[in-house]
Amino acid sequence: MTFKTKLAATVALTLAVAAPLPALALDGAQKKEIGDFIKEYLIENPEVLLEAQEALQKKQEEQQQAKAQSAITDNTKAIYNSPYDIALGNPKGDVTIVEFFDYNCGYCKRALSDMEEILKDDKNVRFVLKELPILGPDSLAAHKVSAAVRDLAPEKYGEFHRTLLGGEGRATEESAIALAGSLGIPEADVRKTMTEKPHDDAVRQAYSLANDLGITGTPSYVVGEEMVFGAVGSDDLREKIANVRACGKASC
Repeated sequence: MTFKTKLAATVALTLAVAAPLPALALDGAQKKEIGDFIKEYLIENPEVLLEAQEALQKKQEEQQQAKAQSAITDNTKAIYNSPYDIALGNPKGDVTIVEFFDYNCGYCKRALSDMEEILKDDKNVRFVLKELPILGPDSLAAHKVSAAVRDLAPEKYGEFHRTLLGGEGRATEESAIALAGSLGIPEADVRKTMTEKPHDDAVRQAYSLANDLGITGTPSYVVGEEMVFGAVGSDDLREKIANVRACGKASC
């Protein structure tokens, strides 16, 4: 009899005997024997722990996606058609990607090229930019400038976004206002709009959505009814776009 078979037989026999009894019916010697068998088995077969960890991770991811799908269904308008957001690409595209980002997120900066590649190569994608300033006061301040730019010159928001997010320095209120000025938007107008329309509701909505969707970092994407967490790269996003077109879901 192999050790694995012996372990299984011992555990099965113990459970069969103890099943009608409360757990405390096992005496100390029986508990120790079972514990020793399990410990020895795991030492000889450590891959079991990896398999268990992978199974747990898969289960958690499935639960996370199920929660996110429910939240997406409940918040479709706020996610895909919020008045606070601007979409790049084809406004009538057959597939929409929503990106939650922070102007000071290093991964978001690297992921900027993913959006650019997709919009360049696929003329039927709508890309919604949803600002989620979670990396401190500078991010929140830069977001407020960005919101003012959206109000004052929405046609320049795309260039503003690409330049601010693609810059090497930290995005701050000062750098964002300077960038707006370079695009022909007067600082006085920006500051006046920031005061009169602070867009606090936009921030609250983004935070609320992030909480409901299980977002803990940026970038995070919504594609179809599926959450995509992290800077997964343009290839993965393209695959999900193709899946939405093929079967109506990001994962067929």
